[in-house]
Amino acid sequence: MASTSGAGSGVAAGRIRSHTSAIYSDNQSLIREIRKAVTMMKDIAVDLERDERTEMVKDLEAGVIQLLGASDECMHLSEAIQSIGDELEPGPEPTNFKKKFDEEIAKSKARSLSSTQSQPLLRQFREAIWHVHHAGQPMPGEEQEDIVMTSTQCNLLNVTCPLSGKPVTELVDPVRSMDCKHIYEKKAILQFIKSKTSRGQCPVAGCPKVLQAQRVLCDPFLLIEIDEVRSMSKQNAGPDAIEDFTTLDEED
Repeated sequence: MASTSGAGSGVAAGRIRSHTSAIYSDNQSLIREIRKAVTMMKDIAVDLERDERTEMVKDLEAGVIQLLGASDECMHLSEAIQSIGDELEPGPEPTNFKKKFDEEIAKSKARSLSSTQSQPLLRQFREAIWHVHHAGQPMPGEEQEDIVMTSTQCNLLNVTCPLSGKPVTELVDPVRSMDCKHIYEKKAILQFIKSKTSRGQCPVAGCPKVLQAQRVLCDPFLLIEIDEVRSMSKQNAGPDAIEDFTTLDEED
């Protein structure tokens, strides 16, 4: 009887993982679409700012703030779904999924270090608008040397894996530390954490964080942000390619 119960529990756990995986995937797609919409709204706002249609720019910014708030909520939901799928083991008593989701979402929000107002995407939106008429000037309340991110910079803390040396856009299985936010190739970092010589300290020079295997994972935004870096690289490659061909034509 015990073995039958154990088998049933295993089947239930498998179903939960399957369903949470599907929901997680759908949620990731929604986050990706939200971020695409924000980028499109930024481009439209820049055009409106050039035409000095200030009120419409303000309306777009309000919409961006709302979308980023929704993106935050989706991110917390994704983390909760992922946690439940990975950790939940059904017992003899019925599981209160609403309570479990609420607990996991609360944990995700407690771990979050940013709010909608401080998100890089919102900062990039505001900088893009500011630079239409104030190119090269710091935004109000900032000094020139304090500007560390512009509308063309990415949101990733590191763009190459400190262990493999590969660009994050080429990593087969990228993961990010929940503590220091650095990005690594999964296989390489897990081997590094297990090694006796490393003592688990982050391999990025100067980072003091000690890594834990269970806190190094592919979080909801990582793949999306890597995709954005790829898109950015393709956009930046266009003018360079044109310049190269022009040089060749002149030489001929």
